[in-house]
Amino acid sequence: MSERSPAPGGLGLVETLVNTLDLETGADSLDTEEGRAPPGLTEDDVPAARELRESLRATLLAHAGHPPHRAVTPLGELLAAAPLVVAVDPADGSAALAPAGEGSLTARVAAAVAQALVAGTWSRLKACEAADCHWAYYDRSPAGRGRWCSMQVCGARAKMRRYRAKES
Repeated sequence: MSERSPAPGGLGLVETLVNTLDLETGADSLDTEEGRAPPGLTEDDVPAARELRESLRATLLAHAGHPPHRAVTPLGELLAAAPLVVAVDPADGSAALAPAGEGSLTARVAAAVAQALVAGTWSRLKACEAADCHWAYYDRSPAGRGRWCSMQVCGARAKMRRYRAKES
C-alpha cells in the first residue's frame, strides 16, 4: 500500500476504486456498505464495480509495462457504455466530458479518464509491479518510470529479493 499523495483530479476516483482490494490480505472494501468506495455504491452496483476495478487494474499494469495478472473485460468495452455529455461552463466557456444524469460509476470513471487524457496524466496512473500488491499509485517521478507504490515496502522487498538471488 502506498504512502504517496493521491492522484490529481478525477484520477483520484480511479485510484480509490482500484485500491478497494488489498491483494496481500484479500480484504475487499466493496464487501461492506461502510467500506464501499467510492461512496454511493449500492450492493447491486458491486459486481459491476469489481469488473471495472479489475479492468482498470489491468490497464494500470499496462501503464507500468506489465501484463495483466488475469483475463479481464477490456476497459474500452466497459467505458464505451458510459453515458457522457459535453458540459460547457457558461461563465468561462470551458468544456469537459461529464457523466450524463446522476452519473453511474462507469460514467464517472470514463469522464475522469477523458479529463486525464486531456491533461496528459492518464499514463502516470499505474499499478505497483509487486505481484502481491498491484496497488494503484500516481507516478510523480520526473521521468515517469516509477515501478512500485512504495519504495520503502514493495521496492525494498524487490531489491532484497534480487540481492538474495545474486548471493545464492
